[in-house]
Amino acid sequence: MAIRDSYKHGEFCWVDLASHDQESAATFYCQVFGWELRQEDTHGGPPYSSFTLERSSVAGLGEISSEMQEMGVLPTWSSYINVDDIEAVVAQAQELGATVTAPVMQIADAGKTAFLMDPAGTSFALWQAGNHAGAKRSNEENSFCWVELATRDFEKAKAFYTSLFGWNYRENPHTAQPYLIIENQGRTIGGMLLMTEEWGDHPPYWGVYFGVTNVSETKERVESAGGQCLHGPFDTPVGPMGVMQDPQGAIFSVMQAGKTC
Repeated sequence: MAIRDSYKHGEFCWVDLASHDQESAATFYCQVFGWELRQEDTHGGPPYSSFTLERSSVAGLGEISSEMQEMGVLPTWSSYINVDDIEAVVAQAQELGATVTAPVMQIADAGKTAFLMDPAGTSFALWQAGNHAGAKRSNEENSFCWVELATRDFEKAKAFYTSLFGWNYRENPHTAQPYLIIENQGRTIGGMLLMTEEWGDHPPYWGVYFGVTNVSETKERVESAGGQCLHGPFDTPVGPMGVMQDPQGAIFSVMQAGKTC
């Protein structure tokens, strides 16, 4: 797979994990995916590292501050949408009904980020590239290859993200429950799943998928490293998948690299 140096406006470009303990999180994910860890120079800011695969960045790792932990903030994976002008996108998102949860921040010379909540109550993140365009490797084994919105309101979510990023959607005829494929500038970038009553009071969220060679073998590595498999492996039209949880509680999914990755 070619090294990526840029991403289009409206395309997912980066994923990172906010953890309670960076060291133990690094040990877990390096064991599961064969990653290595590279400490980044944050110029005096909070510690931040990149997971790398053959020296190319694939994901990030940060730590939730003790103050935020006391407020109940839990470890979670976040996905970032690349934008050309983050201030303009944030302003437009607010006009469309979004709420800013973390205003635009300059991250040294890497770029700018902001966190928002869409009108349906789902958190999402933006990224405007500086020296860091995003993951050098994606859509391949042991890198992020799919991002999925689980929402209770298809129409509200579709209207918001179409207005904000110009996304298009097409139905997936192979799923038992309603599912939309998201396209950005002609490229498939993720999916949208309709949450049913079986989800209970689980909040809507953007989930991150990583491509793997074998889901069953990945499940074994997850469990031997102290994590657990919440669901699967199970078969889908694009190959086997599984939902995993790391020892600190962060949830991520894996899919056998193939049609999608």
